[in-house]
Amino acid sequence: MPIKIPDHLPARNTLEHEGVIVMRETDAIRQDIRPLRIGLLNLMPNKITTETQLARLIGATPLQIELTLVRMTDHVARNASPDHMAAFYRPWSEVSHEKFDGFIITGAPVERMPFEEVRYWTEMQRIFDWTQTHVHSTFTICWAAQAAVHHFYGVPKHDLPGKAFGVYNQTNRAPSSPYLRGFSDDFAIPVSRWTEVRADDLPAGAGLQTLADSEETGLCLLNDPQRRSIHMFNHVEYDTETLQGEFVRDGGALPENYFPAGDPNRPPQNRWRGHAHLLFGNWINEIYQTTPFDIDRIGEASLPERSVA
Repeated sequence: MPIKIPDHLPARNTLEHEGVIVMRETDAIRQDIRPLRIGLLNLMPNKITTETQLARLIGATPLQIELTLVRMTDHVARNASPDHMAAFYRPWSEVSHEKFDGFIITGAPVERMPFEEVRYWTEMQRIFDWTQTHVHSTFTICWAAQAAVHHFYGVPKHDLPGKAFGVYNQTNRAPSSPYLRGFSDDFAIPVSRWTEVRADDLPAGAGLQTLADSEETGLCLLNDPQRRSIHMFNHVEYDTETLQGEFVRDGGALPENYFPAGDPNRPPQNRWRGHAHLLFGNWINEIYQTTPFDIDRIGEASLPERSVA
């Protein structure tokens, strides 16, 4: 089944060219089926790139997905076209009364700031709390993952001595988890961050489960069944050229394990695409297996939980 996105969203042409089945809004209305409602709170500077990356991953499953693009209510994105934001994004205050089967919150270029100094932190806290009553399953990425475990569990983030930047091997710590179904024992994931959350700071008894980590870059993927969330501290959604673009933009050291033989004149090879599709496919499958058919029941405390240990 296809992904339903706005008819004129720039990501549409890219996805159709790649063979992703994209449904027009007008066609979806005629189908007698309840699609999975997935919200995307996009905090990344390049909105169109991130929209496309994540729509590609959630649109590759056999289920019909309805994607809703969400922005912070009062924060104005400096690097995004106002026309694009007005045409395709809804402020969180407008969707806060709605229910979602899944909700994705991206990273943001604020990770070196204390959480409380981020301009939209208060609203971000409200959104995290809202997911507990209005979202069946939440997927946080990079800064949002750090922010979520800080908000819910008081877990600090720590400055790194230098940027963790490159493609690093991660160890599969929970092969029986449905989120890692089909994963190999180790796998490569892009990393691009100046801070980290440490496993030693995770509170005992909270039920947090490390699904994947790296000797070099620490925590990668955390399961949080109490909050019906998974937290990805790295960037599994990145395109092949994303780290290259960051290197050209920011300079500094070459991304590790990225350019063949460390030569930036040679095109990088994507070694994480398959696992990115697996992870999002597994997440959406878990949503499909456990979300109530009546979307209004999402968030009810009486809903049965499926073990993902």
